[in-house]
Amino acid sequence: MIDVELVSKIYSQSSTKETVLLIHGMGSASTAWKLIIEPLARHFTVVTIDLPGHGQTPMDKTQPMDPQSLAQSVFDAMKDQGFEKFHVVGNSLGGWIALEMASMRPQQILSVTGLAPAGLWLAPFNARYPGTAVARMLSASVWIVSPMLLHFEWARKAGFANVSPRWKEFSYETCLDATNAMATSAGYYPAWDALLKKRFENHISPTIPVTIIFGDSDKTLPASTSQERSLVSSHARWLTFAQCGHAPMWDHPQLVVSEILATAGIAQ
Repeated sequence: MIDVELVSKIYSQSSTKETVLLIHGMGSASTAWKLIIEPLARHFTVVTIDLPGHGQTPMDKTQPMDPQSLAQSVFDAMKDQGFEKFHVVGNSLGGWIALEMASMRPQQILSVTGLAPAGLWLAPFNARYPGTAVARMLSASVWIVSPMLLHFEWARKAGFANVSPRWKEFSYETCLDATNAMATSAGYYPAWDALLKKRFENHISPTIPVTIIFGDSDKTLPASTSQERSLVSSHARWLTFAQCGHAPMWDHPQLVVSEILATAGIAQ
């Protein structure tokens, strides 16, 4: 296996704190975590990472993009930074990677919080999810002019109404970051193709606290097809946030921080 060196950033106010790793989703980047980095940094050393072909990490065509291979790449990147044990939080594909990490090396993962994690399908997908090409093409087509267009409500609605019922509350910065991440994600289609005919089916030790959070309005991974609870260990907490879409850290950042802390066993 040839692994791309993943670009990571470290946010810390104290070297004595435990570490939490944040893993973004497919077509996203570490910028997706901006709303919760500062409150988490009061309790943890926070590490964000860009997956291959996302954010500032380049895409290498030899890089395996399936969730287990990406999990191994993330472990390698954390080891390079000197982190052996840590909590992990992931959104969408990042949530699936977080679950794989807990299954692969339970001695290194302190807790898992999955925010709308992928991989919990009732049945694995045999083809790309409908609408994936549309989202990518839309972002790519408006990328150059997006700094101007996203000042208009109609443009933000076009890009984010399917992401969240609270899209009108999203800041300009959140929308711009997300549009830029999607438009430049060379790893988007390789990641999609690598997860076809797969789902998360591995065991997680009951010694690792696990919390799964989905929004009640998640149109990307709806309950009807993509939230099979039996695939996650029975000891996991399963929460549903009201008025919430596919990115709970955007819709309810304070509540997400509270649940990450609760999962990690840190008093608030």
